[in-house]
Amino acid sequence: MFQIHQFPCLNDNYGFLAHDSASGETAAIDTPDAQKYLAEAAAKGWTITQIWNTHWHPDHAGGNLAIRDATACTITGPAAEAEKIPGIDRAVKTGDVVKLGNIEAKVIDVPGHTLGHIAYHLPTESVAFVGDAVFALGCGRVFEGNPKMMWQSLTRLKGLPPETALYCAHEYTASNARFAVTVDPGNEALAAYVNEINDKRARNEWTVPTQLSRELATNPFLRADDPALQAAMGHPGDAAATFAEIRGRKDRF
Repeated sequence: MFQIHQFPCLNDNYGFLAHDSASGETAAIDTPDAQKYLAEAAAKGWTITQIWNTHWHPDHAGGNLAIRDATACTITGPAAEAEKIPGIDRAVKTGDVVKLGNIEAKVIDVPGHTLGHIAYHLPTESVAFVGDAVFALGCGRVFEGNPKMMWQSLTRLKGLPPETALYCAHEYTASNARFAVTVDPGNEALAAYVNEINDKRARNEWTVPTQLSRELATNPFLRADDPALQAAMGHPGDAAATFAEIRGRKDRF
């Protein structure tokens, strides 16, 4: 049996523990807060045996060494950022597979937010851990890459099965929703989603994970290939330029 335990940590991060009951293995998906991860694992009766890092930022890899010291776990992270991942044991890239017991996770390169950012897709579980590559109604800031690179990365994630649950690393959805309606005001599916998000946040409920199918219909960053949105952004026929325009507007929002 595969289980995901989700919990808030730091200011707006989510922590994730992926557990395979058949093998007893538990993977920490990123490590924003080592003590919180260790406490949550202990409360579940689980021992962290692996860390899967998506990228090098301290709110994703900063707890690696403390967790390893406590558990002797192995650390997997992006090959393109291996020198920045504390304690890395295995460096992976697109085409590689990591395993939790007999459950396979396929590695996908999704650079842009950072140059080596990766995601982990577990096809049999219809789950992807996407770090800061994509959020509910948003995407990560393009810190190290460029908009074309980021759009190519999002296109890879768009190609996953639509039923895939996206476990993104932050609770940014309400802010993303306020922006999304400014660039896609006629999207009825988006309007309904925004109302649901506002209701959830008013009850202090989480908006993560989200489902890829819903994001494909509502997330403007994933819809830069939509002709109507391209026209509205002034870049008909150019998805990368449309994405860059949307990302620039969000950065200034």
